[in-house]
Amino acid sequence: MSNLDLAIHFFLQLAVILVFCRIVGLIAARFGQPQVVAEMIAGVLLGPSLFGLLLPETQAALFPWDKTTRDTQSYLFPVSQLGLALYMFIVGMEFRMDIISKRLKSSIAVSLAGMAAPFALGALLAWYLHGRPELGLFPAKVPLTSAMIFLGACMCITAFPMLARIIHFKGLAGTTMGTVAIGAGAIDDAMAWILLAVVLAKLEGDWSHAWLNIGGAVGFVIVAFVIIKPLLARAEKWLVKDGSLTETGFVTGLALMCLGAWWTDYIHLHAVFGAFVMGAVMPRVVMSRDLISRIQPLAVALLLPLFFTYSGLNTKIGLINTPTLWLVCGAVLIAAVLGKGVACYLAARATGIPNREALGIGTLMNARGLMELIIINIGLEKGVITKGLFATLVIMAVVTTLMASPLFEALVGKRPKETFSDPVT
Repeated sequence: MSNLDLAIHFFLQLAVILVFCRIVGLIAARFGQPQVVAEMIAGVLLGPSLFGLLLPETQAALFPWDKTTRDTQSYLFPVSQLGLALYMFIVGMEFRMDIISKRLKSSIAVSLAGMAAPFALGALLAWYLHGRPELGLFPAKVPLTSAMIFLGACMCITAFPMLARIIHFKGLAGTTMGTVAIGAGAIDDAMAWILLAVVLAKLEGDWSHAWLNIGGAVGFVIVAFVIIKPLLARAEKWLVKDGSLTETGFVTGLALMCLGAWWTDYIHLHAVFGAFVMGAVMPRVVMSRDLISRIQPLAVALLLPLFFTYSGLNTKIGLINTPTLWLVCGAVLIAAVLGKGVACYLAARATGIPNREALGIGTLMNARGLMELIIINIGLEKGVITKGLFATLVIMAVVTTLMASPLFEALVGKRPKETFSDPVT
């Protein structure tokens, strides 16, 4: 396609994606599912799992997917990443550091439990599956230790972006439940990406990427909070005028978000973490308020659905086609729920969080969403797993995410935000 043809085709794709996501959202709302879950489902349905299965020629014409040409992948991916980064920038600005500091023990405990238990179960499953080569779930070249670390990392994943949207949808932003879940989810996902870096380093025999990943992440957080945050606090008087953010202030915020996303993407940690950290260091009240009000409508309504569609175009659920693979899928799902949801609930209770809020945290942390799809797509591309295990992990990601809202309503109930707000003392 020429540049002009790509632009014309992109607008058609955008219209289809937005309308389809909204239709699926209206249906999902009747079942108590937030729009973000509907967008995840819509993305998968627009890919080869349904649209490509029923109307393969039409789907291929609308979403051409040939890596040798400039097609859907060449522009949908960067635009989808922009939408995701902008949304996580907003999440960072809404992040309540005061609650995290006063609930630090709970956040760390939930994070550790949400990593240790699912990692152990995932590693145990990998040990069993790797020892059965007839199942064809791990390529022969992948060593047992790499398989165990990778599957353990997949179990550790929390749907960080989707968790943020579910919390926003349920009015839990700024509450103990929402903040502890977001804080623990951020730590868990960062650790899962570091584990992925270790697996890739072992396979490639090059540990430089893993050290860059770990050291770059720690250094970035230190620079953001020790240098950038106080500088922004001092500069706010020039960035805000008459109680409103100036255009210079708006551009400054966006530029810093882009730099943060660029750096964490460069060190292979993923752009969402850099955007989130930059949002967390933005001055509160005026600057954060005006940045959120100007970014959120476009990011949520227009750009973020592209992220879900792009991921859905890579997903094909029909690869699980034998009873044995379905049994493996069931075992993976049970291990995921027990390892993440139950362990996080117990950790929250052990640190003094009331039972109902602890149930909410465990339920929210159990959702995997498309962060899981991202990491397993990398695993498939790098040859760590086969398409059979890939499809199994896709189903686990979808089911645990679909469980989140109805299970939350069943265990926690529908209550106004004020009921969840913790009187931190």
